[in-house]
Amino acid sequence: MQLISTQKAAITWGLMALVTGLLIWLLAPVLTPFVVAAVLAYALTPLVNWIDNLARGWMPRLVAVLVVELLFLLAMLSILLLMVPILVKEFPMLRDQIPVLLDSLNAALKPFLAQFGINLNLDVASIKAFILKYLSANAQDSFASVMTSIQIGGSLAVAMLGNAMLVPVALFYFLMDWHRLVERVAAFVPPRLRSGYDSFTHESDLVLGQYLRGQLLVMGLMAVFYSAGLAAFGLDLALPIGIFTGLAMFVPYVGFGLGLILATLAGLLQFAATAGLAKVVLMVAVVYGLGQLLESLFLTPRLVGERIGLHPLAVIFALLAFGQLFGFVGVLIALPASAVLLVAMRRAHTGYLASKMYQG
Repeated sequence: MQLISTQKAAITWGLMALVTGLLIWLLAPVLTPFVVAAVLAYALTPLVNWIDNLARGWMPRLVAVLVVELLFLLAMLSILLLMVPILVKEFPMLRDQIPVLLDSLNAALKPFLAQFGINLNLDVASIKAFILKYLSANAQDSFASVMTSIQIGGSLAVAMLGNAMLVPVALFYFLMDWHRLVERVAAFVPPRLRSGYDSFTHESDLVLGQYLRGQLLVMGLMAVFYSAGLAAFGLDLALPIGIFTGLAMFVPYVGFGLGLILATLAGLLQFAATAGLAKVVLMVAVVYGLGQLLESLFLTPRLVGERIGLHPLAVIFALLAFGQLFGFVGVLIALPASAVLLVAMRRAHTGYLASKMYQG
């Protein structure tokens, strides 16, 4: 009888997972801010509970939620503020170095293409004048240009702004009502399946806790790696770019891509006129090439994958598969969802091994 109940529970949870996945796939654009807020709420609820228990009796939970959310928003703002010294230093350098970069590019391309019988004559003077005209534009012209761009891509800009504003609001309500939400979900579970449900959620919590700790460890190690690697090549902005790249890796691929662009631009502005383009290419290839290999093939599979019981190949496959199916939301929830699915698969496998179908 117990075996039949276990099999029914496995089937029930399997169907629920299938329906949930289908809904996420259909409603991915709408669900993005809510999924992001729910993931953040799951990670931040233990801290809210700790503060709430510490101050029980003289401070309402509302204050604990506001404190935690404020700290989280300040942390996110700090990551964004890492861009300030990069932009403040690079924009003036951009105006000064563009003529030099264009001359270097023209001098390098002409002899290279001449080997293939291609005669390239770039009007470097006109290109310089065109670029410098816009880089030297006053604030009013720049603002008008930005507004025109927003009008052209208005729907996308409005959607991004709406999501950015909705996430903190949804996060607040998730943190306030997390326990009630969990209890309401548990109320749908039949009493005969409650013990299996409690055991499943407890094991899932343990696995997801391991995932979060592993992901934070990967982000910290990669921030140190990128900062040290860029500094070894003498890049002035090595520290802010390296820290930003590592911390922004909580969104797979996005942090790496932004860091790569920033490092390439900073390297071009600093080294192109003195050491040439070769040093820039070498720096980016070595630091970000090795960084991607280290993170994708060693750190994430070992520190995240092994902690949650996923094989390194399963980690890579999960990121690619969820990203293909659900886009940005899929990449964000790939490893946590895989961890929960792994727990379900383990239980289903255990139930199958104990079944008469396997033994008979």
